[in-house]
Amino acid sequence: MQRLQAFKYELMPTGEQQCKMRRFAGACRFVFNKALALHKERYEQGEKKLGYAGLCKLLTEWRNGAQTPWLKDAPNHPLQQALKDLERAYTNFFARRADSPRFKKKGQGDSFRYPDPKQVKLDQANSRIFLPKLGWLRYRNSRDVLGAIRQVTVSASGGKWYVSIQTERNVDQPLPQVTSAVGIDMGITRFATMSDGNYLAPLNSFRRHEARLRLAQRAMSRKTQFSSNWKKAAHVQRIHSRIGNARRDYLHKATTAISQNHAMVCIEDLQVRNMSRSAAGDTGQPGKNVRAKSGLNKAILDQGWFEFRRQLDYKLAWNGGHLIAVPPQNTSRTCPACGCVRAENRQTQAKFACVECGFEENADLVGAINILARGHRVAACGEPVQSGRSAKQEPTEAI
Repeated sequence: MQRLQAFKYELMPTGEQQCKMRRFAGACRFVFNKALALHKERYEQGEKKLGYAGLCKLLTEWRNGAQTPWLKDAPNHPLQQALKDLERAYTNFFARRADSPRFKKKGQGDSFRYPDPKQVKLDQANSRIFLPKLGWLRYRNSRDVLGAIRQVTVSASGGKWYVSIQTERNVDQPLPQVTSAVGIDMGITRFATMSDGNYLAPLNSFRRHEARLRLAQRAMSRKTQFSSNWKKAAHVQRIHSRIGNARRDYLHKATTAISQNHAMVCIEDLQVRNMSRSAAGDTGQPGKNVRAKSGLNKAILDQGWFEFRRQLDYKLAWNGGHLIAVPPQNTSRTCPACGCVRAENRQTQAKFACVECGFEENADLVGAINILARGHRVAACGEPVQSGRSAKQEPTEAI
């Protein structure tokens, strides 16, 4: 089977190479924004949307034009990839998978991509990589790159530059080394409660850095934007980068351990966007309990539930296992002993006590047991997976 995998490393560029990378990222951002503005203008005038081929013709004119001759300094392929990203964004928007494309801002997600592997040279023995118009760049070689290179992406985060090398290689069809199955109930007090009784404590990386982030944002607000003092005090981005890195590291370690120890993992098909939707309302219909709901939304988003599910999905596939998402309705209100489904069964956030048979247990553990049972039914009978509940229907069911 074909396996696509990305290997990410921190780059160690020279000062000149850093300047070039900032210019290349800025050129890609300029092309993306210019094409997006053109799309919006044509839409307002009732004209047909230009496709990728039409935008590439305009890109040639922009590179050769008198107004933007500096676009020639950037490699051509990354500029074309910026147009492909815009085309993909519109495709996802029309398919209702994403919101409307927005203009990119300087310093937020700066990156550019080389799609042609023939233009890239990798020297792993000397920990360096050759990229067009950048030359040889050294990188922190933490592990070997496996497979044939397909594309290379250079990105900036927290004041550092990184290179992500996507590869493709043939691997044998994996067979699971274990036969156990587990159900996982996601929450806030307990990040992940498993049906075998074990659970993972939450990391809460944002909460750990919240006070420090608040001070940094307060200091930044007192300075003139893009001034010398503003640049010296630009700690906000680095703190956000540290928060994200800590969360990803925690999720990778957790999902790797779970995927290696279980052949089947059952989780809830949670609609995180609905669960974390704002309750502020508007001037006509102001929301209720806005402060409490805001704190709940912040705690939900701090856990990284969707990323946890995404990592479990591909890591289980790599190890020969599979992931099953089950309907989340009443998972922590159903008694696993007698099957009674009552809202009164969950007396508090952590306590489950069946009103019919008197069975008592932790509510998250009960949810994990019921999730595993539903996963077995889905695997055996093909029971359809329904869409998850909204936050308005059951705002605290999965917490």
